[in-house]
Amino acid sequence: MTARIVLLVTSPRLPVGLLTAAAWDVVRGNPVLAGAESELTAAVRAAGGEVTVPDGPATPALLAAAAAHGAVVWLAGPAGDEALARELGLRLAREPGLAELELMYGSWDPPGARLLDAVEVMDRLASPGGDPWKRAQTHRSLAGFLIEECYEAYDAIGADDTDALREELGDVLLQVLLHARLAEELPEGERWNVDDVAGGLVDKMVRRNPHVFADDRATTLDEITANWERIKREEKARDSVLDGIAPSLPALALAGKILERAARAGLAVPPPLADSQVDPEARLGASLLATVAAARDAGLDPEAALRRAALAYADAVRKSESPPPPSP
Repeated sequence: MTARIVLLVTSPRLPVGLLTAAAWDVVRGNPVLAGAESELTAAVRAAGGEVTVPDGPATPALLAAAAAHGAVVWLAGPAGDEALARELGLRLAREPGLAELELMYGSWDPPGARLLDAVEVMDRLASPGGDPWKRAQTHRSLAGFLIEECYEAYDAIGADDTDALREELGDVLLQVLLHARLAEELPEGERWNVDDVAGGLVDKMVRRNPHVFADDRATTLDEITANWERIKREEKARDSVLDGIAPSLPALALAGKILERAARAGLAVPPPLADSQVDPEARLGASLLATVAAARDAGLDPEAALRRAALAYADAVRKSESPPPPSP
């Protein structure tokens, strides 16, 4: 019977004891080698496995153990030990009778596991000995960056550039992680961390989607939206349908949001008439608000429309500029 060398790969992002039943069987039933002592080697020993860290190169040690015992397990390191797997594969391709090489996954990353890496890297950067710039920031000093990164993600969406969107969303995530890490330094009673952010989000998603997570029978988009708004009102105990609108929104978006909320609540409040205003700025503001209202009635996004017109005008300006003088 041909000897076996089992390369056991595990996720470094999960607790070391979370191995599959097949993985536990193979490490309990065969000699185990590893490149270094670790929490995983300690866990295997605690479960009754025999683990050795060879003094010399791994490949000869694995071949010798496989020949002596019929099978041997290599506990791969956090990076997967691809170089060792390649070396073993080439050796066994030249001498196929020595052993069979088998790759076994004892655990694997669940979706979102790389978020743990992002949290760990941010903690390193914002801790003593990390990045001085990040350690010097505050929530207030970072506020502009958060807006800027969101706009860059918005631009990527407008350009239908999904690769750029992936990158820009990473920059938005960086801001979230940095804000959460800085919040860990707040005074006792005020501090929170990234798990509090994620936990609050999970609770909100479950609470506001009873048609998915509970026995609510809402099926149409109108019913689901009505439920969402009702649950929000119960959570926030707001005095007005306009509560929760960010005053720092761009003016066109702010106007559109206010008109949308008023219409959703069935409030027929006409916008001010431009001719009734006493000063030029107020007349202009009333005229712009009327334009936004007309855009909503027509099913158009005034922010997107003005952005499109402005960018087209910018192109026309560039084309009208004199070409730069030729280089000498």
